[in-house]
Amino acid sequence: MRLSNATLCLVSFIVFFLLQRPAFAAKKSFVVYLGEHSHGLESASVDLDTVTESHYEFLGSFLGSSDDAREAIFYCYTRHINGFAADLEEEVAAKIARHPKVVSIFVNKGRKLHTTRSWEFLGLEQNGVVSSNSIWNKARYGEDTIIGNLDTGVWPESKSFSDDGYGPIPSKWKGICQNDQDAGFHCNRKLIGARYFNKGYAAIVGKLNSSFDTPRDKEGHGTHTLSTAGGNLVANASVFGFGKGTAKGGSPRARVAAYKICWPPVGGNECFDADILAAFDVAIQDGVDVLSVSIGGDPTPFFNDSVAIGSFHAIKHGIVVVCSAGNSGPADGTVSNIAPWQITVGASTMDREFPSIVVLGNNMHYKGQSLSVKVLPNKLFPLISAADTKAANASIQNASLCQAGAIDPKKATGKILVCLRGQNARVDKGQQAALAGAVGMVLANDILTGNEILADAHVLPASHINYTDGLAVFTYINLTMNPTAYISPATTQIGTKPAPFMAAFSSKGPNTITPDIIKPDITAPGVSVIAAYTEAEGPTNEDFDKRRVQFNSVSGTSMSCPHVSGIVGLLKTLYPKWSPAAIKSAIMTTATTFDNLKEPIINASNMKAGPFSYGAGHIQPNLAMDPGLVYDLAATDYLNFLCTLGYNETLISTFSQNSYKCPKPISLANFNYPSITIPNLVGSITLTRIVKNVGSPGTYRAQVQRPIGISVCVEPKKLQFKKVGEEKTFSVTLKVKKAHAVKEYVYGQLIWSDHVHHVRSPIVVKAV
Repeated sequence: MRLSNATLCLVSFIVFFLLQRPAFAAKKSFVVYLGEHSHGLESASVDLDTVTESHYEFLGSFLGSSDDAREAIFYCYTRHINGFAADLEEEVAAKIARHPKVVSIFVNKGRKLHTTRSWEFLGLEQNGVVSSNSIWNKARYGEDTIIGNLDTGVWPESKSFSDDGYGPIPSKWKGICQNDQDAGFHCNRKLIGARYFNKGYAAIVGKLNSSFDTPRDKEGHGTHTLSTAGGNLVANASVFGFGKGTAKGGSPRARVAAYKICWPPVGGNECFDADILAAFDVAIQDGVDVLSVSIGGDPTPFFNDSVAIGSFHAIKHGIVVVCSAGNSGPADGTVSNIAPWQITVGASTMDREFPSIVVLGNNMHYKGQSLSVKVLPNKLFPLISAADTKAANASIQNASLCQAGAIDPKKATGKILVCLRGQNARVDKGQQAALAGAVGMVLANDILTGNEILADAHVLPASHINYTDGLAVFTYINLTMNPTAYISPATTQIGTKPAPFMAAFSSKGPNTITPDIIKPDITAPGVSVIAAYTEAEGPTNEDFDKRRVQFNSVSGTSMSCPHVSGIVGLLKTLYPKWSPAAIKSAIMTTATTFDNLKEPIINASNMKAGPFSYGAGHIQPNLAMDPGLVYDLAATDYLNFLCTLGYNETLISTFSQNSYKCPKPISLANFNYPSITIPNLVGSITLTRIVKNVGSPGTYRAQVQRPIGISVCVEPKKLQFKKVGEEKTFSVTLKVKKAHAVKEYVYGQLIWSDHVHHVRSPIVVKAV
């Protein structure tokens, strides 16, 4: 059939039009951030509807109509955070960015959960190095404290969330139990609220089915972190009998609430900015006292960072926000969640481990760790490097890592395989070894992971050993005609030394966005932490694992973060009028930089760690409840901080919903943080700090440990306090000693002591 000339012209026009369409026609999901609302906590629903309409009108002015805006917007942030999330063409987003009302507009990015359970590098504890019994006893009736958790939801049936013995829900609570689509999900007087947020996730992956409409934790991470922060007491808790004891969260009598924002990974990300902001906006309104946030991404400028934005709005309402530092260590400059209004937590070990001994045929013994319940008969088995079991079509590297399809069963059957750590999940390596017929696995660290060994619930007899011991095992295999080995059953051991030391995975400073602020702020237990778990998945979260547990051992800064959140909950109970900054200061200035051998804390490579690894040090909750002095900050101080970074006054005023003028002069060095960092010291600098007395009257004297090549002078050298709440100002002068200057970061400390309290701040300096 021949086409008419008119038809040919029409077809040609359509083809030409399609070819000429600009690349920006494709839509992405964006967050449009407009600052803070002017209405207060008691805003009526009619006010929220008015805000929603204003968002439709605003976006409609760019799209042509409010109806188009209604179709594009999938979240309106109406309570405290002013803004919306919408599907937009990039050209439209660029126009919106130029509008004077807009603080920022950014792509709805994904973030990761900070656990090492399911992948390799991209508090609850029994008898560990963190002991909070004293502070807990003092604050044990703090049932009015509410801890919120932004994570993967919660398994409400867990005994950690039992409400036995609890009184009525605090009247300040305004939250809900969002179970309209999941009738089997129930809250109680302990787990007082639960919500889910998935529209930002749906904007990336497409329409979701009804199984996503629930705050139930089907992955385990949220239940683990929430119970670590605020889980109730549960007797005889264990993982397959290991670590048996009474489970107890950091604030075991606190009320808890779950905000589910993380979902099955897409592109390696699980938690998206649009959902994160929605959860923060609602949690502030609900009435939480503490927010625990075990997620993070790459360090980002503050106004493009959903966690930083949400955290700022939270602290303005007195809510303490605790965040994980990230699992991208041991590389420098990898720390995330770097806003100064957040408490950022690194991960270190505790003095409990689960030893499983690797015994070689030459009678050498190497102590690893495991939570495997399967045991070998008490005899030696052939031992082989996984690289030597390479399947015909596999690479040596993949075989070394014990990856799927890389092991030849003919070479592996009946033997113990030595697999190298890295890339694929640790427990998956054991599964691949078992599928190939191996009777056991030795998991050996690479040089980066060093001495960091983790206890996993392996599916076959297995032991995870450190790098040095791994080298010895490989040497034995290579030099022995018929190498053999035995793996002893795992046990629980308390009081191991040295502890703590820094986990290799824990992300490190310096802070790449604002180098003048040390991050992380603190470190806490984050290795082989036992806490409550979902029963929708096995302990390894692998499809092959059909086992179910009520408690599980998991590692990551996701686990160290809620340890601190729980301690914050106790401090909020003891000192309800303290600001978030005062609580952070109490935690930081009472931390320790020594292990249980009274030696400096080391890292996983047996090297001395420093402030870029642990911030102020390892948390000591019993000392934090009586810090003596605190470095306090108010919301205005954070606005001044933003001013020093070059943000203009108009933008900051929109951000804070108050008129704002940058003080003159202003220096970032004078920001009243509990640590001192000068990243580019030329000659000398004098900075000031203000301390507030929160203890008994007393006289404090300055003690200084000077960084190498830097002189430090404190004036005055003595501070006398006569009453609670009294403030004193002091100055610190740092000067480069040219003959001894070092062109890299050097560390020292300043301690104010009255012989009872020791208020310690790290000093970090880099001479130029």
